[in-house]
Amino acid sequence: MSNRTTASVSTHILDTSIGRPATGVAVRLAARPGRDADWQALGGSTTDADGRCKDLPALPEGTTHVRLDFAVEAYFERSDKKQADAQQDAPANRDSGARGVFFPEVTVTFAVVPGEHYHVPLLLTPFGYSVYRGS
Repeated sequence: MSNRTTASVSTHILDTSIGRPATGVAVRLAARPGRDADWQALGGSTTDADGRCKDLPALPEGTTHVRLDFAVEAYFERSDKKQADAQQDAPANRDSGARGVFFPEVTVTFAVVPGEHYHVPLLLTPFGYSVYRGS
């Protein structure tokens, strides 16, 4: 997919609170051709049963910065409901009794160089997250 003039991006999400992929999370991709340039929305995808987005849009030539926006709030709302439905006595909200998820969105911005592939996994819990450059 990548060539000498563009970088490419992939991602996946693991819900580490349950040790499973996060399915059905909307992911938006944006790029810009320099630190001071405006962001260009490129489109997005939704994570599959393996927590992966296999069809993120290609990056335009000249891209130097990429932004991934993960809409995780709806995922945790669905996850909490399924968990509560599976266990009648389970509370509607997790451990702390807080309402909803602490980070409703996760935005990851990173620099790229032409010809490189960037795999950026998101490790997610209702109250924290971690990202890294994968392979």
